[in-house]
Amino acid sequence: MTGARDPRSGWVLHVDLDQFIAAVEVLRRPELAGRPVVVGGRGDPTERGVVSTASYEARAHGVGSGMPLRVAARKCPEAVFLPVDKPAYDAASAEVMATLRAVTWDGAPVVVEVLGWDEAFLAVDPAAVSDTDRGVEGVGGGTPTSTGPEELAQQVRAAVLEATGLHCSVGIGDNKLRAKIATDLGKPRGTFRLTEETWFEVMGDRPTDALWGVGRRTAKKLAELGIETVAELAAADAGALAAELGPTMGPWYRRLGRGVDTSPVDPTPYVPRGHGREETFQADLEDWAEVEAAVRRLARAASADIAAEGRPAARVGLKVRYRPFTTVTRSFTLPAPTADPAALADAAAGLLDRVERDRPVRLLGVRLEMVPPADGS
Repeated sequence: MTGARDPRSGWVLHVDLDQFIAAVEVLRRPELAGRPVVVGGRGDPTERGVVSTASYEARAHGVGSGMPLRVAARKCPEAVFLPVDKPAYDAASAEVMATLRAVTWDGAPVVVEVLGWDEAFLAVDPAAVSDTDRGVEGVGGGTPTSTGPEELAQQVRAAVLEATGLHCSVGIGDNKLRAKIATDLGKPRGTFRLTEETWFEVMGDRPTDALWGVGRRTAKKLAELGIETVAELAAADAGALAAELGPTMGPWYRRLGRGVDTSPVDPTPYVPRGHGREETFQADLEDWAEVEAAVRRLARAASADIAAEGRPAARVGLKVRYRPFTTVTRSFTLPAPTADPAALADAAAGLLDRVERDRPVRLLGVRLEMVPPADGS
């Protein structure tokens, strides 16, 4: 069968850690296992702050990410509230990703595309397979000794659990989009396969915001066009979508509805475009001298972040959130890139001249956009 396709190629696995942040905290505090755990802010639900993650037990009470901590406390007063500990999550994530990069598929290495702290795509390294005669029947087939994607998914879940003590779910797809969506269908601690053949059977009647890439606002716009399900989006007229949602995004949403995604699993390390710092104040700032001092402090903290990257800033951004919850942003392109903390603090403070000073401030943020890396990535 010369030219047969390697049974490992064509498959994409999406690995997603279950309740990652909460799970890391429970590992450190085993006595919290089975209890509702909420992680966010400084861990004090009487303070301003939002939920970073909630354990499944807390989610059963309606607690979700992005919810104010005070609301979470009302929904689940028996919850254990913990502060965010970013270094701990960074370390756990690094251990997970190292475990994934060590995975092989019947001896062939995999490539890993990291999406964030708690999720990544996996695919067999194209350089490790070739269209030689392998005596196989193509994707989904294989010799009696070849490992199928479900078996590999189980191996991945077991390897992550053994190395880190963390549970994960794995989605299997014939492209990244389908693999990503499949993961949610397999949660928690499970595996699910979604392919072109099963796409409409599984997804057709689901709402459009079940698609990766379609949020609530876009789903609302689509509903105004009479498009409420994935199948309806897939069948929509591309020209009409382009007219309503833009010449690029309109047709792209239609492709999402059909489950189409041609992007490869890319192991290129993520290179940040910039770094930012934000602070939510427990008491609103009404003295604008205090506001300016806070902006300068945040700018200097962000300056330290870009110094670690070794790239100067080319643009400075400012975010101001007033009481009760109105947000404005301003930005400025520097005359010349710089990493000088004092200059960047001056530039950020200067942006305050472009915002109104008539209301108390509850949040400030400063972001420094860096020049691209020398290699152009």
